[in-house]
Amino acid sequence: MATEENNISPHIDEERSSKPLKLVAEESVAPSAAGDNSNHNGDLVLEEAVAGPSSCEPKETVDFKVIYNKQKHDVTFPLDDTVAMLKQHVSKLTEVPPAMQKVMFKGLAKDDKTLRELGVTKGAKIMIVGSTLNEVLAVSTPSASTVEETQGATGSTKEPLSKQKMHKKIIDRGVPEDAMPGIKNDKDSLPPFPLSGMLNKTGGKVRLTFKLELDQLWIGTKERTDKLPMSSIKNVSSEPIEGHEEYHIVGIQLGPTEASRYWVYWVPAQYIDAIKDAILGKWQLF
Repeated sequence: MATEENNISPHIDEERSSKPLKLVAEESVAPSAAGDNSNHNGDLVLEEAVAGPSSCEPKETVDFKVIYNKQKHDVTFPLDDTVAMLKQHVSKLTEVPPAMQKVMFKGLAKDDKTLRELGVTKGAKIMIVGSTLNEVLAVSTPSASTVEETQGATGSTKEPLSKQKMHKKIIDRGVPEDAMPGIKNDKDSLPPFPLSGMLNKTGGKVRLTFKLELDQLWIGTKERTDKLPMSSIKNVSSEPIEGHEEYHIVGIQLGPTEASRYWVYWVPAQYIDAIKDAILGKWQLF
């Protein structure tokens, strides 16, 4: 009997020991599976929490006023949208292209800043500085009589610009007293200050400021300053003034045709190549 018991007991012990192991194994798997489900559900909750505000919840907006040319516009705009996005919206209100806008709020606002970062709050006032393309072209577009004069002068033989009637009336006034010194047959880089002492087609004083860091050309007169992206300028032509070859007449083409050229007189000859390089790039052929 002892032998029989001895023979049986190992089987019993083995069976007893195997069952708990099986149970433990099942229990160890079950929590893991449950754990995987809970983690998976947690990930879903996190994903929903992240996706929720952008897809479901409305953006937080702020009400403020945009002031342009003495006119006020009521604007409601998302706080977390950038100044560049605001410019797109403002262009529809003011007809000022985004590239020609300067947004002023506690100083010049950078395009990559959001309204929240700028500190825009309800009732704030944002000023827009810039000119519409039509306003810029109006300054330089000649009248019908001027076009006829130009067409008549450029008939079969091309007459020098300084001899054409529309330009001669400005040239005949002589070199302006405050004109910058001109140097014939010389090439200089642009100075770190504006080119001044020049005249436009109406005989008014004009200065050219090259804002290379902004890729802009500023055309300034007594009345206004037009800030033009370099990329908006189609062409730049020039010709020496007869009898004063140290100075040039420069035509800055603002539109698709030559009729949209903005004429500048008494530009120092040594800066002509640098002006063309700055506006058109060094690849230009003239």
